Amino acid sequence: MSHDRTRRPSDPRKLAEALFKPAPPKAPAPAAKRPAVPGAREMVTLRIDREVLEHFQSSGPGWQDRINEVLRQAAGIGGGDGLTPDELNSSNDG
Repeated sequence: MSHDRTRRPSDPRKLAEALFKPAPPKAPAPAAKRPAVPGAREMVTLRIDREVLEHFQSSGPGWQDRINEVLRQAAGIGGGDGLTPDELNSSNDG
């Protein structure tokens, strides 16, 4: 064994860091998806009180449209297309 050879400096931290690959840059967040059709509705699950559901269903077909109308008004985003409950009922018969 020769003592005249120079030893490579060994730094365990540098060796460990060299084993890891740099993280790839993060992709930009995807843009918010908009409905393909303007005014399209989306199916969701919503938990509401039994009494509220019975109130809207008691008027017959179109109860989901009536709930949507009330929610739009409560949110202050307009009353939808301005149909009356009777018009909503007739559009959903069938």
